[in-house]
Amino acid sequence: MPPPAPLYLPENCRFITPLTWGVSAFWRSPQTSAPWLDDLAKALEPDGISVLGHRLSAPDVSQVSVSTVPTVAPEFIVQRVKGRMQYLVRATQPKAFHRNFAIRSYGHVTRSVVENYVATQLGHHRMADPRIQERFERFQIEDSTVDLSQPEHTSHGIFWHNLHVVLVHRERWAEVRESVLEDVHDMICKVARLKGYRLSRAGLLADHIHLTLGCPFGVSPAEVALSYLNNLAYVHGMKPVFQYGAYIGTFGEYDQRVVASDETPSHGDELRGDA
Repeated sequence: MPPPAPLYLPENCRFITPLTWGVSAFWRSPQTSAPWLDDLAKALEPDGISVLGHRLSAPDVSQVSVSTVPTVAPEFIVQRVKGRMQYLVRATQPKAFHRNFAIRSYGHVTRSVVENYVATQLGHHRMADPRIQERFERFQIEDSTVDLSQPEHTSHGIFWHNLHVVLVHRERWAEVRESVLEDVHDMICKVARLKGYRLSRAGLLADHIHLTLGCPFGVSPAEVALSYLNNLAYVHGMKPVFQYGAYIGTFGEYDQRVVASDETPSHGDELRGDA
């Protein structure tokens, strides 16, 4: 029997997405300026990538901060940013970059703030019946073995792809049945296990769900949200219990204030020197 057709698709969902990233690219020779920056911003716009800023954290390390649409994966960001930069300097630097890279998700606030926010959600949305409150307490998820402060690795770089995902019931309909909550809890964990998501926390509430998780390099934020929307629809008998869309925000060890103040690390010592 074929699997049921997904209810939630990129074309019928709307995502609220403050998705911001810092990309480190490593030059083969020292640089003193970035005269190509405006052209880079124009070249990346059709790719769903907007340039927010650039700095040389070292003479041979460019750090480009960008925002993206939800269908863009970190892998694609690195390919496009480095590829467009190489194209723009090809006349004078035909092989401008080492293969190494780093990409870091960041947001309005830091990882510790986001994870603490999710951990305290049940206290902020207390149920009137103490028995129902105790029931929800049993279905909260915290995995102390998952440390989203640590990067993951590819063959040529390191990355942080940390997302805060919020799924909301349509018309804020409340679900408190123990059997359903257990199935939702188990499906959240199952999806993380099968998809390779590093799920650190899940705040399961009567009418919405918060997730904090680290995601694979080649998977877009939209794919992450859609995988949960469709698998949780299955738990509910293939009914569109959730709104057609989600909040998806990036986060990391640094917030946008730190990034703007040029205090983020360049990873130069870790990654410099690859052929």
